[in-house]
Amino acid sequence: MGMHRSALRRRRRNDAAAQQLVNRVRKTKERARRDARMLEKVKSGDPPFNPTVMSWLSRKLDKPSTKISAEDVRGLAASMQ
Repeated sequence: MGMHRSALRRRRRNDAAAQQLVNRVRKTKERARRDARMLEKVKSGDPPFNPTVMSWLSRKLDKPSTKISAEDVRGLAASMQ
């Protein structure tokens, strides 16, 4: 006979919760690496930046990428050091 459906759901929830904890740590480390990488690109270059950097800047500044100015970028670079 197979496993009862409620026990199977409970096991899946527990497995998912354990995996979320693992992923949370992994994603936190990756975000820190990405922030450092993007900050280096921002410091070393001048606008216009490539789409990847503009997307990151847009998320960090909470502005559409078309509205980001050079002053915004300099302010972000200074505040993240």
